[in-house]
Amino acid sequence: MVVFNKVVTEESPSAKRVEKGRVRAQGASEFWETGSRLHHFIIEELKKQTGHNEEQEKIIIKELSEEFIKEEGGRMTFEEKRMLIESVEDELLGYGPITPLLGDHSISEIMVNGPKQVYYEQDGKLIRSSVTFRDDAHVQRVIEKIVSPIGRRVDESSPMVDARLPNGSRVNAIIPPLSLIGPTVTIRKFAESPFTVDDLIEFGSLNSEMAEFLKVCVMGRMNIFISGGTGSGKTSSLNVLSSFIPQDERIVTIEDAAELKLSQDHTVSLEARPKNIEGKGEITIRDLVRNALRMRPDRIVVGEVRGAEALDMLQAMNTGHDGSLSTGHANSPRDMLSRLETMVMMAGYDLPVRAIREQIANALDLIVQQVRLKDGSRKITHITEVLGMEGDTIVLQDLFLYKETGGGQGRFFSAGIRPKFISQLEEEGLSVSPSWFRGEW
Repeated sequence: MVVFNKVVTEESPSAKRVEKGRVRAQGASEFWETGSRLHHFIIEELKKQTGHNEEQEKIIIKELSEEFIKEEGGRMTFEEKRMLIESVEDELLGYGPITPLLGDHSISEIMVNGPKQVYYEQDGKLIRSSVTFRDDAHVQRVIEKIVSPIGRRVDESSPMVDARLPNGSRVNAIIPPLSLIGPTVTIRKFAESPFTVDDLIEFGSLNSEMAEFLKVCVMGRMNIFISGGTGSGKTSSLNVLSSFIPQDERIVTIEDAAELKLSQDHTVSLEARPKNIEGKGEITIRDLVRNALRMRPDRIVVGEVRGAEALDMLQAMNTGHDGSLSTGHANSPRDMLSRLETMVMMAGYDLPVRAIREQIANALDLIVQQVRLKDGSRKITHITEVLGMEGDTIVLQDLFLYKETGGGQGRFFSAGIRPKFISQLEEEGLSVSPSWFRGEW
């Protein structure tokens, strides 16, 4: 399902408060020139002082800024002086002009399309921000500030990079010559504290019966795949499902860029590594999945399956590593199966299609389909059981569904079918309520 977001030019009240007054001054070349001199002055002064923490540095920067402005900012208004100090603080302690947007918890994504065009997503809608950068070099410096602490680099020889901020937010940057509009940055923000299942119920992503059912399935070691489009909330749902894993189990998480925040004590987090400057040293998700099998995991959680690692993941599910969880990009549960087939073929083995489908059918128990609707809300639209093979086809059975009823409204309902693995859950001592499968609530 492809969702086209309406771009809104009127900024939300919270974003207006964040950026109030900033635009007028930032448009003036005198403001930038004074800011550049102030920036250079503070850096030189800070070099003379060492051993300060961030809070102490913030106080020093403010004092130095006020001292500088008394001498150099005679023609500036009080508001412009205040904004100049904030701007320099954002440069030195944050990530430049987008720092206020990063600090706004209601904003879920920030998109920098070159120096003069910044958008953000709030409540599922794209809004153009009044924040701008000075020029391409200004954006490039912010990118370098993001990627350098984690040992990544971005330049003409390596013009694309994936990174993350200290709070876990995911960053993708791409610069010229690949980007024709200047350095481009996309930041997917994540909540400081992970969403709980109660949060998802409150957001309307699913209802309490579906949540209880999924909790029992995770505790009963069902293999679950979460599928959906970009920005549909797959990672948030994976975090919530992972929180149902018992505390006494050893969990190994595998991701391209670490995003999962599990509360269990016995968790080992692995992160893939890109190639170095010489084009060597790459460690792929597939390498990590293979290595994880030697780490005595009770559960393997893969942030997202994108390629040949699908084969290793399915083999792990089929060889005693029950209760594995992962996500993948697909528009429906049936599409997810087709994508898994394609990804297994990417492993380079000449396997018959039927053999691949048997692997998938034997490995997976549930597919949870997540969709981002036109109004920006995220919904779990299908909880689908994988029944097995019938001829050359994998048989699916919808257990829970969400249907739109018009006017931006919809409802969750049970298909009235009990999954075939109920007896397996009951053997594990887990309680399964018959009311979950009555057909209508």
